[in-house]
Amino acid sequence: MGKQRVIRKKVVRRKSNKKVSFFSFLFTKYSVIAFLVLLFLGMGYHYRNGLAYYFSFKTNKVLRERAADKRLSDVRNIQVLQNHSGKSIGIDVSEYQGEIQWSYVDTLENKYPLHFVFIRATVGNDRLDKKFNENWLGAKRNKLIRGAYHYYRPNENSLEQAELFIQTVKLSKGDLPPVLDIEQMPKNQSMVKLKVGLKRWLKRVEEHYKVRPIIYTGEKYYDDFLKEEFSDYLFWIANYNFYREKINEDWLFWQFSEKASVPGIKGNVDVNIYNGDLQQLQFITVE
Repeated sequence: MGKQRVIRKKVVRRKSNKKVSFFSFLFTKYSVIAFLVLLFLGMGYHYRNGLAYYFSFKTNKVLRERAADKRLSDVRNIQVLQNHSGKSIGIDVSEYQGEIQWSYVDTLENKYPLHFVFIRATVGNDRLDKKFNENWLGAKRNKLIRGAYHYYRPNENSLEQAELFIQTVKLSKGDLPPVLDIEQMPKNQSMVKLKVGLKRWLKRVEEHYKVRPIIYTGEKYYDDFLKEEFSDYLFWIANYNFYREKINEDWLFWQFSEKASVPGIKGNVDVNIYNGDLQQLQFITVE
């Protein structure tokens, strides 16, 4: 046999890309850090007014002792309140706030006067709020504009729920219109039937008090289910999101926080802004 020619393949040595990967990692890492730092500084600048109040800075830059105990939620509360200068501010309470010393309930953050309070009266077709009568009288004695609300249970008879509210709440001149609080999704009925029940409650209560009720709900619930079909009613909307800083034009009230501190009340309390000043708020009360 003849000799076979052996062809040797050249071994191509690839340059290591470990250095490239390492530098890519460092670049990504520091880019993320830089982004977070800029985001933090940007938020600090955006909330500079709230932060200044939060730390109680004065012209001489003295930091008060209590500043360290403040919470981030307080910063947003201050920012929102400053964005709504001149608007009427209020709270809402139920038995969950326990014993309220109404004579001390006057301001928020010792700066913003409280003008009104919504008080839970009834739940479903069979339950009274344990503190309603006490809170209803206490708010009146403290000269706060008061309103009563009913927590609606979708799977219970709507007219029975309306009658319970009517039997419990006696509105007087200067009180706010009754409120229907709808937050739950129905379990054993369709949304169509839920809306029928809500309309029956609203109609019955309006017939009794001779004033159109207000509807309370979350912003998403409002947008998805109620906004169009209940457009004849005024809405009190709950939204605690950090990005939300101003009340919508079509909202009557905005519940912007569930974590505020008020003299005379232990623990957190919800805070609300009325889309107008005190005089305009008095205009919508029962005559």
